Amino acid sequence: MIGFLRGRLVAKHPPQLVIDVNGVGYELEAPMSTFYGLPAIGAEVHLFTHLVVREDAHNLFGFATEHERRLFRELLKVSNVGPKLALALLSGMSVESFLACIEAQDVDALVRIPGVGRKTGERLVVEMRDRIKSFGELTGALPSASATVPAQGGQRAHSEAFSALVALGYKPAEVVRLLKSVDESATTTEEIIRRALQAAAAR
Repeated sequence: MIGFLRGRLVAKHPPQLVIDVNGVGYELEAPMSTFYGLPAIGAEVHLFTHLVVREDAHNLFGFATEHERRLFRELLKVSNVGPKLALALLSGMSVESFLACIEAQDVDALVRIPGVGRKTGERLVVEMRDRIKSFGELTGALPSASATVPAQGGQRAHSEAFSALVALGYKPAEVVRLLKSVDESATTTEEIIRRALQAAAAR
């Protein structure tokens, strides 16, 4: 089992990224909550990891904090929740917000996440209610190594944001509507996605 990776960030195309660890490039998928805190390309990054082994693939997932990884692992234990849906949940709301939804039994907030239907939302509330008690005090802090991401070309950033949102489970037509709601002041892929997800949560 790979517990964490520390290396140089060489590529990031939400939700995928590549880290060079002593000459070996590790491909990972990460929730947007982790992407928001990534440093610039070429900088050192430290991520907690979880490996999902299947017959046809070994998929490595990366997380900025141990709490994100813990929640991801707990979500995988819920019936009919796989890695893709778990990533969508962590991308659509913070760990703290998710736990608050479970505490309040707020199914409506959960079903705003792509892929979460009413039955899945209700199942999440029921199956996660007891598990979240073990989380204790939460700090949503991102790694201190985070750095400012340099501005990207607007068209390229929107294109990457579109692909990332589709990968997270949103339908193309819905992504187009969400991106139209994003203010032009957002110039990086991560910021565009953040604002689009905020717009989705406010629906």
